Amino acid sequence: MDQTLFQYSLRMGDTTLILSHRLSEWTGHGPELEEDLAMTNVALDLLGQARMWLTLAGELEGASRDEDQLAYLRDAPQYRNYLLVERDNGHYGHTIARQFLFDAWHYLLLQGLCTSTNEHVAAIAEKSIKEVSYHARRSSDILVRLGDGTAESHARMQDAVNDAWRFCGELFIDDDITLALEGQGVVPAHASLWQPWLNHVALTLAEATLTMPDPDAAVHPAHTGGVYGRHTEALGYLLAEMQHLQRSYPGASW
Repeated sequence: MDQTLFQYSLRMGDTTLILSHRLSEWTGHGPELEEDLAMTNVALDLLGQARMWLTLAGELEGASRDEDQLAYLRDAPQYRNYLLVERDNGHYGHTIARQFLFDAWHYLLLQGLCTSTNEHVAAIAEKSIKEVSYHARRSSDILVRLGDGTAESHARMQDAVNDAWRFCGELFIDDDITLALEGQGVVPAHASLWQPWLNHVALTLAEATLTMPDPDAAVHPAHTGGVYGRHTEALGYLLAEMQHLQRSYPGASW
């Protein structure tokens, strides 16, 4: 199970790490001070979760790599994050749409992981879900406010939801790794999260006066593969910035 769980821990660690970095790009650039601070806090929460997942991954790998080495000394094809989180921020509506769709999935997943038969996974989930419950409430609230706002904000949010939608299907695909861990009670089947996620998303979008895209459009072969190291060009640019200091001064410490 160790190698299987190692790969899953990388998925979760990389996904939360990359999304954290994307959100941190808004620091100092938010539409208002309160929102700027809130987005930065969400980024920090996700960074803390990434550290826990990558620490676990390093322990399971048994190759003496800690969370910093896993974060800063791998190339793009070695990352296992979902494609949704690596996409450029776009305008604020794009960022909120991405966050809302991710948060809804993340919360449901963590609920399942809280009952994991693996004590380390359960502990990470129990700590993380307290933060993610806030993330989900916040992104839902802002989505509703922008969707049900002015004609322009409504149009921008609808476009943002449509744009992010095609990358959501990957979150619910089960492969040999998730199925093996699900069989041992370590993780829930990701496919089992689809209907609860869809129900929640549909209700929130309706409240925001936004139209939910066709569910079938969420699954597109061209927008999957992140968990196998097949990424978009955007990740390479992100890593070049995120890893610059460590790559320039290997082993540097404060």
